[in-house]
Amino acid sequence: MILGIAHSTSAQPLPEGNTGIAARHPGDVGIGSDPAVIFADDFESYSSAAGLASRWNNLYQTQDIRIATESGNVFSGNKALEFTVPQQSAELSNAAVRLVDPALDVLFLRYYAKFDTGFNVLGSSHNGAVISANYCCPGVPADGTNKFLASYEAWRDDTATANPGRLNVYVYYPDQRDIYGDHLFPTGIVLPNSSVPGNFGSTFVARPDVVPQLGRWYSYELMVKANTPGQRDGRIAMWLDGKLIADFPNLRLRDVNTLKINQFEINLHVRGNNLALARKWYDNVVAATSYIGPMAGDAQLPGSPTNLRLVP
Repeated sequence: MILGIAHSTSAQPLPEGNTGIAARHPGDVGIGSDPAVIFADDFESYSSAAGLASRWNNLYQTQDIRIATESGNVFSGNKALEFTVPQQSAELSNAAVRLVDPALDVLFLRYYAKFDTGFNVLGSSHNGAVISANYCCPGVPADGTNKFLASYEAWRDDTATANPGRLNVYVYYPDQRDIYGDHLFPTGIVLPNSSVPGNFGSTFVARPDVVPQLGRWYSYELMVKANTPGQRDGRIAMWLDGKLIADFPNLRLRDVNTLKINQFEINLHVRGNNLALARKWYDNVVAATSYIGPMAGDAQLPGSPTNLRLVP
């Protein structure tokens, strides 16, 4: 049954810091066996990128995917995943995709990631992690029954913004303003048509925009909660090093209960990479049904950086 009018509901506080699943598994040791965890990968088991196919359902541009072993490009352990987009005008997308079966109404995805110090991308780029339901292709709007998607990424549309850009969530959902989806920023600004406020309800808290530093590892976490059909109780939230940097309640992502989260991915996509070779590393990916939080309790791990750029 398709329900029409979506009614708003109040949002409950979200957890922060080292209060999630990772706190029970110092250094992420044994985190994959936690009952709330549906997937965990530290990339230690692979001798080459070809081995990723044993745990990830789809890989894109395998010629540009590498298992890194240099200590500076690994967050924990001895290996990490590296994506590269050559300097070129053609569009290219690196991705590792994992299916979620059975499909879920709520998913948390935590991963460690680092942009290369020479990262210099202007314009369309998807460069983080995606949680989606029945996503097929760009340019097809979400209508409440066909799909939804949320991508935690950095967006840089002018040279005045430092690389890699402002953190935001790129979404396909029934209220989208453009056929290619919208960008929701922590401040509440929505692109396109930034003069029109986003419909995030009375409990929405505007937060400053954040630009992560190049060459540093961060713990990123994305939560997507599908709404109850007929209610605006859907929610998307973003954490950086355990700090809640964006929270978008009052969302309508679907109109039918059968539309559920059925995949997630990590990626590096650039529509036209004309300025310089682009590279990014990923490590310690965990997907779960509750808040995960940053890795805890291992003195061998590098300290979490605190010098973020906050953009008024």
